[in-house]
Amino acid sequence: MNKVIASAAEAVADVPDGASLAVGGFGLSGVPGALIQALFASGVSGLSVVSNNCGALESGLAVLLAAGRVARVTGSYIGGNKEFARQYLGGEIEVEMIPQGTLAERLRAGGAGIPAFYTPAGVGTQVAEGGLPWRYDGAGGVALASPPKEVREFDGVEYVLERGIRTDFALVRAARGDRHGNLVFNKSARNFNPLAAMAGRITVAEVEELVEPGEIEPDAVHLPGIFVQRVVALTPEQAADKRIEKVTTTPRGDV
Repeated sequence: MNKVIASAAEAVADVPDGASLAVGGFGLSGVPGALIQALFASGVSGLSVVSNNCGALESGLAVLLAAGRVARVTGSYIGGNKEFARQYLGGEIEVEMIPQGTLAERLRAGGAGIPAFYTPAGVGTQVAEGGLPWRYDGAGGVALASPPKEVREFDGVEYVLERGIRTDFALVRAARGDRHGNLVFNKSARNFNPLAAMAGRITVAEVEELVEPGEIEPDAVHLPGIFVQRVVALTPEQAADKRIEKVTTTPRGDV
């Protein structure tokens, strides 16, 4: 039952070229940075990544992206990642953009053993009808477009069929975790982390604080250890490394 691995490098050592990864995080919140850095150091490439976005401020998944290690991204947000946009528009990577709520539910469904589900999100758009650019040809044309999806009517309302997502591995970050893999996420870092963890066949969690089994109250567990195969304890320096994507302050006296 002890799922603790000595280092991040050891925890991701068996991730092969071409593997699919579900990665937690939203912007810079809750991103498993130590595991991503270890993956970068391993030299693995050709990765298919499922994540809300692909890193920011040259951190997180942006490290792998900039090095040309990512072949495909399934996500819902490009944001201010100029390198992500450049590679996508230049035809260097394949990108499947889907509604954010649909992405969350596809991850959850995959982890729960649900192969597909119907949702109203995307009906009447290219999400359902097909034609979204998955890959450009580098000259402004579309080299590969999304296929049409099944649409059915229930009680007079149309719904599009979306498939659950399962990946070879999942990388997540938690505030606390025990040796059995039970995890607790802190505030907004909870975002996509539990869902990504559910979707991975092998899930690796980096934890800011490692505790013994029983120290986390059962009602406080956000993700049961059944979904986690490996746990890596971060150093105090790694745990404190939390960047801010956009700093917004109010001058004193204006409140």
